[in-house]
Parts: sequence; C-alpha cells; structure tokens
Amino acid sequence: MASAAEQLAANINFGALAKATELKKRIWFTLGALIIYRLGTYIPIPGIDPRILSEIFNQNAGGILGMFNMFAGGALGRMTIFALNIMPYISASIIIQLMTAVVPSLESMKKEGESGRKKLNQYTRYLTVLLATVQAYGLAVGIEGMTGASGPAVANPGFFFLASTVITLVGGTVFLMWLGEQITARGVGNGISLIIFAGIVAELPRALAGTLELGRTGAISTFFIIFMLVMAVIVITFIVFMERAQRRIIVQYPKRQMGNRVMGGESSHLPLKLNTAGVIPPIFASSLLLLPLTAIGFAGGQGPGWLQTLSTYIGHGQPLYMVLYVALIVFFCFFYTAIVFNPQETADNLKKYGGFIPGIRPGTATADYFDYVLTRLTVIGAAYLSVVCLLPEILISQYAVPFYFGGTSLLIVVTVTMDTVAQVHSHLLAHQYEGLIKRAKLRGRRG
Repeated sequence: MASAAEQLAANINFGALAKATELKKRIWFTLGALIIYRLGTYIPIPGIDPRILSEIFNQNAGGILGMFNMFAGGALGRMTIFALNIMPYISASIIIQLMTAVVPSLESMKKEGESGRKKLNQYTRYLTVLLATVQAYGLAVGIEGMTGASGPAVANPGFFFLASTVITLVGGTVFLMWLGEQITARGVGNGISLIIFAGIVAELPRALAGTLELGRTGAISTFFIIFMLVMAVIVITFIVFMERAQRRIIVQYPKRQMGNRVMGGESSHLPLKLNTAGVIPPIFASSLLLLPLTAIGFAGGQGPGWLQTLSTYIGHGQPLYMVLYVALIVFFCFFYTAIVFNPQETADNLKKYGGFIPGIRPGTATADYFDYVLTRLTVIGAAYLSVVCLLPEILISQYAVPFYFGGTSLLIVVTVTMDTVAQVHSHLLAHQYEGLIKRAKLRGRRG
C-alpha cells in the first residue's frame, strides 16, 4: 500500500514538472517576443532629426499624438520603425467586426465556423496594410512639414524620404501583426493586447520619474503624489471588480427520452459581462475629441478661427470637454455592445437546442428579455467607464500628470493582466486534466 502511494506521489510530481516545463516554454517565448518588440521601438527611421522631433512632440504631448505615443510605447515620439505600432491592425479588426453586422456576405461568412474566421482574418490583414499605408503616408508628410526652433525635422525631404518612411512603417506594423499572432499561438495571452500592454508598462517608470521630478521641483506637492498613487490603487481594484462582474441568466434544458434513458433536464447559465465593450469606447472618444487640438498643433497654432475656438472649449479640463467625453463613451458603449451581442440570434440559438429561460417564452420574448437585461447592464458599464476615465482626466488637465496614469491606460493594463492570468490558469488546468487521464489509463492497464 505504501509503495503504491509513493508511486502515485511520484507520478503527480512528474506530471507537475512536465506541466511547468511546457508553461515555462510558453512564458519564455512570450517574453522573448516582447523584448524583440521593445528593441524595435528604439530603431529610428533615417533622415529625421531626433532633437527637433522631440521638441515638436513635447509641444503636442496633450493631443492625440500623446495618447498614440502611449499606446506605441514611446515609439511614435522617437519616430522608430514601430511608430504606428499595432493600432492599424486594431482599427482594421474593429472595422471588419462592425461590417459583419451590416454586410450580409460577411455576416454569413462569420457563421461558417473556422473557415469563415480564417477568411475574415485574411480580410483584416489586407485592411491593416491599407490603413497602415495611409497612416504612414500622412505621418511622413506631416513630419516633412514640421519645423522646430532649431530648424526642420527632416533634413532632405522628398520622394525618397516619403517612400522609405512609408515602407518602413508599414513593414513594422505587419511584423508586429505577425509577432502578435505568434504570441497568441505559441505563447501565453493575446499577442496583440500584450504588445500594447508592454508599450504602456515599459514607459511607466519614466512617467513615474517625471511625476516625482515635478514633486521635487515643487510643481506638485508630495501629498498630491501620495494621493495620486493611492487613488491609482483604488481605481485598479475598482476596475478588477467591475471587469469580473457579470449577470448570469439561468437557462434550463428539458428532459429527453432516449431509449430507456432520460437525458437532459440540467440547468446552465448565460453570463453577460457588465462591460461588454471593453476599452473601445474610451479610445474612440479620446481620439475624436483630441483631433482639433492635434490639428492646431500641426498647424503651429495657425488655422481657421472656428477650429481655434473649438479647441479652446474642448481643451483638457474644460466643462464642454468633460460633457462630450462622457457622452461619447456612453454612445460607443451602446453602439459596440449592439454590434457584438445580438439578442435575437442568441434567443434563436437557445430555442434551436431546446433551452429556455424559466418564466420567459422562447423566441421573441426571450430576445426582448435579453435586450432589457443588456440595456441595464450597459448603462451601469457606461457609468463605470465614464467615472474611471473622467477622474484621471481631471488630474491630467489640472496637474500635468502623464497619460500613463489615465483611465484608458489603467483599463488596458488591468484587463490584459487579468486575461493573461486566466490563460495561465487554463493551461495549468488543462495539463492537470491531461495528467489525471494518463494516470487513469496507467492504472487501467495495470488492473
């Protein structure tokens, strides 16, 4: 008996060791890929004066360039080969996802299963290249026209500079798209999300050092810095709680007679997340509101009178900016939720497999119930996103706190961390089940 127990313990240790080894390989692959990404954010595009470019970007740090530079991990401010980062791919993914709801051919393709998903992924890649080309050309033209106090940012503007810059930036985005897919397949977590996560986290020490420097020079008080750090911890805790929150709708399946056996009769639940839209609403809302500020920055303070007036009213901390920011977040919450969750389709699928909600008739009544519950959840989710994004926005406008302490960056960091930890747990659980099955087969052979 003792020998059998010792052998079982040895099998468990061996299974745990094998499990840890495979997980380590995945983690090391993920870390190696992210290191390659970070190295690329320091390889500059030739022909650009970095001193003048840094001066210009510092002047426009409060515009949309500052936010995109945060997502790019500082690569945009240094104008490196990864300056566009993975943002064209994210934009393409969102566009394709939205088009599947309005284009019948794409909607039917989405329902084809794995083959349809591969086709949609291919269309997303093509659209990524197109968007990256347009953005790279616009960025190259914009840099050509930039002039700082020491002179122009580009020493030799012209066709060669435009062509080389566009090819380099598009190639960098395509490489990051491929790298993200490799992380998803061979590493741990979602590769695209981890690339954005790595860019934000890598710049956090510099942002924190800049904030502490403001405290040292007396620009902000030590008490305020402590308050800001405590508030960041509270906001992170609040984000974790709200991102895990979900409404579980009970689904009952009827009993079925199959020969002499009675099958079914069990109950399950349909989880509906409180924040179905994720971080999409704050990103879109910030982008739209910061466009006028960026246009004025590129024009060197010159431009149409109406644009300058608009930029004054929707500057950071202005009442109109806050109102529009919240309104756009609420709008995109409802809009994106309506795209990703179809109550009628979900109700039809439940009816198809015999499932029903107790007290609700299958079909249209179930779809109306889903719509009613989802609307209430989205109201709470939109209010949660508005609070999380609005409070740091006040700090950014009033005390020049970097974007890295903003609500959007905290949302991305927390949600990606939670998703990666969940995937690590799923890998551990899968290997644990695999080890149990192997041990059960081994016992069966011995028996």
